[in-house]
Amino acid sequence: MKKILLATALAGIVALLAPHHAARAEATVAPGASVDMVLLPKFLGILPFDQAHQGAEEAAKELKNGKKLQYLGPTPENSVAGQIEIVTNAATQGVGAIMISNNSGDQIVPAAKAAKAKGAKVVTWDSQIPSAEGEDVFVAQVDFSETGKVMADMALHILGADGGKFAILSASPDAANQNAWIAAMKDALKDPKYSKLELQGIVYGNDQSETSYNQALAMVDKFPGMKLIMAPTSVGIVAAAKAMQDEKLCDKIKISGLGVPSEMLAYTKNGCAPEFALWSFVDLGYLSYYTAYGLATGAFKAEAGTSFKAGRMGTYTITKDPTRKAGLRVLMGPFSLYNKDNVEAAAK
Repeated sequence: MKKILLATALAGIVALLAPHHAARAEATVAPGASVDMVLLPKFLGILPFDQAHQGAEEAAKELKNGKKLQYLGPTPENSVAGQIEIVTNAATQGVGAIMISNNSGDQIVPAAKAAKAKGAKVVTWDSQIPSAEGEDVFVAQVDFSETGKVMADMALHILGADGGKFAILSASPDAANQNAWIAAMKDALKDPKYSKLELQGIVYGNDQSETSYNQALAMVDKFPGMKLIMAPTSVGIVAAAKAMQDEKLCDKIKISGLGVPSEMLAYTKNGCAPEFALWSFVDLGYLSYYTAYGLATGAFKAEAGTSFKAGRMGTYTITKDPTRKAGLRVLMGPFSLYNKDNVEAAAK
């Protein structure tokens, strides 16, 4: 009897010490379903989104989806209204999943909610819905707080121990990812190690090459003493580098931020943009497709703690998004840093 009581007591102690949420079994995403799916970039016509499309098509082929992936996007000039219109139309057509790189802030919430109400799974990628309303899960390319630190580290590395003044050339004021990265960088700059870096201001090129180019030129006069333009946008970083190169200012003003190696090769080799960072947009499109397809086919639910296998990329777990007050996140990662030593190989 004593042995039974002791065993019972021990079992109770083990139960108390065990985690409240036992690890869930890894969900299997089965191929062969027919799901109408839409991949929606911020707008059409730039390389990173084309790469994400390539990755999504790779996943679609692996999963043998009986429906062709729709790659739909607005023009850069009509990005916000265009995205909302595409989501609205997709919901009306009864699609099973919409994957959105959100450029509309919370303005897209009513359309996203309407899509969910009609049965669509709404997955954001690259750029989330700030409030998370109308969104099932966000596929984050990297941890957004890490993005801020990476940018601060690159600025410090480029400007050196003496520091200096720099300014930010962002995409659009409504781009949730850009705003989160800039906020994270501002937080990072509070660390004493960055005390000699001075952020002079932020301007917006709306992710349009000509506008970004002109804004970069205007920054030279707007921010006297500026030694670096930090552009957390693949369009902006190329435009800023070209602007400084054209004006023969690369010796005085350096460029850094987030860019595509093939587009940054010449500017990194000639010293205009000594260092920049990015992740794989092909992988981001691939993982976003697996996530959306898995949700749409019922392979798993958008719940914290759910794990699933995403083909060649391995296993991922849905967690609460620590960068927002609400919302769920699948974190991809990692960052890659590029300089003159590795940019050529990465650009191939």
